[in-house]
Amino acid sequence: MNRIDQKFRDNRKLLSIYFSAGHPNLEDTVPILKKLESSGVDMVEIGLPFSDPLADGPTIQKSSTQALRNGMTTDKLLSQLKNIRTHIDIPLVLMGYFNPMMQFGIEKFCKRCESIGIDGLIIPDLPVDVYQREYKNLFDKHGLYNMFLITPQTSEERIRYIDKVSKGFIYMVSSASVTGAKNTFGNNQIDYFQRVSAMRLTSPTLVGFGISNSVTYAAATQYSNGAIIGSAFIKFLEDKGVERINEFILSIRN
Repeated sequence: MNRIDQKFRDNRKLLSIYFSAGHPNLEDTVPILKKLESSGVDMVEIGLPFSDPLADGPTIQKSSTQALRNGMTTDKLLSQLKNIRTHIDIPLVLMGYFNPMMQFGIEKFCKRCESIGIDGLIIPDLPVDVYQREYKNLFDKHGLYNMFLITPQTSEERIRYIDKVSKGFIYMVSSASVTGAKNTFGNNQIDYFQRVSAMRLTSPTLVGFGISNSVTYAAATQYSNGAIIGSAFIKFLEDKGVERINEFILSIRN
């Protein structure tokens, strides 16, 4: 069974953390993963840096740019993760844009991910229709789940189609804007969470974009299976460093 499916069987609200591989320092990827798992995080999304990250807010864009300057590449990240399953048991998801994966070679990329023990991918600019038609068989062959994003503007018909195609979970983008930490959610976002919850989808849902503290984490997980934190965690890393990651996780869960 895929580790993502196993994690959702725990029957508790999950906390997933996103960070840009190669940031703050090029060789921080594995130390960050070890600290996150020891701090009790349920899942990690490892960002593959890209020069034109359209869906990302300024914090993640900045971290991605710094990672590229540090020398992070697709091959470098996969090399860093080569023996990661000797240290890490929780689900690992690679999140990035399709262009670097295509440049690397899609089949070669999927094969490397399988050999490493990557559980799935999130590719914001790969439409579900194109995936279903051209890449699903390849991903299935290598045991990789592909998670899709929905927004408050996504129609019910589209959401149900994504639910039918999806494996793992559906990424509920909390708003139509780019990523970035927020202190609270507005009524429109809460209405959206409630609307999707009422659809009783087959796939679990995780809320991302705008989760920054225990308040927004609690609000997001009231109507979903968990939440994803990116920008707020990256800012913490920049301010406090890898060794103090446990403090951040405790602040979210308490």
